[in-house]
Amino acid sequence: MRIHTTRACLVALGLCLTAAGAARAAETPALVTAAKQGDTGAVRTLLGQGTAVDAAEGDGTTALHWASYRDEIDAVSLLLEAGASVNVANDLGATPLWSASQNGSVTMVRRLLEAGADPNLALWSGETSLMVGSRAGATGVVELLLEHGAETDARAARGQTALMWAAAQQHADVVHALVAGGADIHARSDVWSQVMAVPPHSLPEYKREIPHGGNTALMFAARGGALATVRVLIAAGANVDDTDAWGVSATTVATHAGFTDLVELVLEAGADANAAEAGFAPIHAAVMRQDERLVTVLLEHGADPNATLRMWTPTRRASRDFNFAPPLVGATPFWLAARFTAPSIMRLLVEHGADSAFVHHPDYKEPTYFQRRLEETTALMAVTGMGGGRLRGWFPPPRGEAEMRALEAAQLLVELGADLNATDADGRTALDGARSARLKTVATYLESHGAFASAGW
Repeated sequence: MRIHTTRACLVALGLCLTAAGAARAAETPALVTAAKQGDTGAVRTLLGQGTAVDAAEGDGTTALHWASYRDEIDAVSLLLEAGASVNVANDLGATPLWSASQNGSVTMVRRLLEAGADPNLALWSGETSLMVGSRAGATGVVELLLEHGAETDARAARGQTALMWAAAQQHADVVHALVAGGADIHARSDVWSQVMAVPPHSLPEYKREIPHGGNTALMFAARGGALATVRVLIAAGANVDDTDAWGVSATTVATHAGFTDLVELVLEAGADANAAEAGFAPIHAAVMRQDERLVTVLLEHGADPNATLRMWTPTRRASRDFNFAPPLVGATPFWLAARFTAPSIMRLLVEHGADSAFVHHPDYKEPTYFQRRLEETTALMAVTGMGGGRLRGWFPPPRGEAEMRALEAAQLLVELGADLNATDADGRTALDGARSARLKTVATYLESHGAFASAGW
């Protein structure tokens, strides 16, 4: 009975909604319908009959809105000649000029501006025609709007400017036009905060209010790997050492994303290869990516191969980006390379002065038991998977490749004079780690060079 009753209610609701939709459709002015359908002939006929030119749908959308949106220049001209309000806005604040700018229609934008359209009217969110034209990459539209007095540095809801939109969307020509029009290349988006954490999430000390935003156009461009855009901004005088509200530099952002050419560009423009206001430097991100070319570029531009990771990075529970967990704090690029079993990067770092004898001493809370955890882990131990906690977001290579890489890394460390029988805070050796990780070739190699397992393991 309940099923039948529910079904009847749903049917009734559906009928009501259908009736309401039909009523709304019936209420739509004929002129608006004609413009919506792109029927210029009907628009001409209705205007000749004296139809109200500014009649609107329930949300405030007029025939001029639709004609502009559809890029029907003849219909727009007919409506304007009949006295249509060129600056009419619907409930969202959208004007015909806004729609034309979004479409990137130079002809339509010019026609509306000539009719007196105000280029600085904005949506409720603050988004202007210049912003939406910049986002669309419509250089001609942007230039027209600037010529007609568009405000270059108007801000949307979170402080984004047209220049930021263009930079984020990698529209170098638009960026150039905006810069030529006087856009502020040093403007920053608004800063806002969010409480974020790393495991263990239940502990208060792992939660803090993290600032977000504070990005310049250069930061937006770096995040997207917009090489040509970054060139334009640098030529215009952008600060290559700009950081966001958290302190992450453009170099670090680009490194983390793997944009090697962009990293090289900003470094050659004078960016600090060791910028680490947020607690981690570009080279830490490069090692985390296991990107040998990026590591090379950074080292060639003065990156410190012994820079220690000074701060864990905040993350949402499901996030995998930019995640240096607390057990990694204090590690050097060399130790990280060992933990990620990247022997070629390890060798490269040593060639540039990395300390291969570094011992990692993290002090953190164990996620499972919420107990303080102390570690004392050499690079050789790290190669076997010891120390550093669980590497979230890291996808290890296939088993066979992983073992070959671990063996090569172990051989390198033995060549460098690593202490084979050093013990960690639990008394375990690298051989214990190799056996636990089932790295048979590594274990055999270490044993052949005098390594031994600790008692009790």
